[in-house]
Amino acid sequence: MDALIWETADELDRKLANRLRGIRKRRKLSQEQLSQQSGVSLGSLKRFEQTGQISLLSLTKLAMALECEDELRNLFTETPYRTIEEVLHEQT
Repeated sequence: MDALIWETADELDRKLANRLRGIRKRRKLSQEQLSQQSGVSLGSLKRFEQTGQISLLSLTKLAMALECEDELRNLFTETPYRTIEEVLHEQT
């Protein structure tokens, strides 16, 4: 069984922002360059990297600019069923 991970929504958002920042740095892009390439304002990008707060549309634009859109496309695609009731409910 998988270990339970206890984290808040804010913590999860910050982890996501840190991952995106890591990809940006690995690709040797400045915040300004990524902002221009994605069409996301520099202020929004900076706020995201600092706090994890961003709109879904802006996150999608950043992912596309970093060529990581498949990660978003695959989000929630392999979510396991938690109960037999979920399986039965989906079939109706």
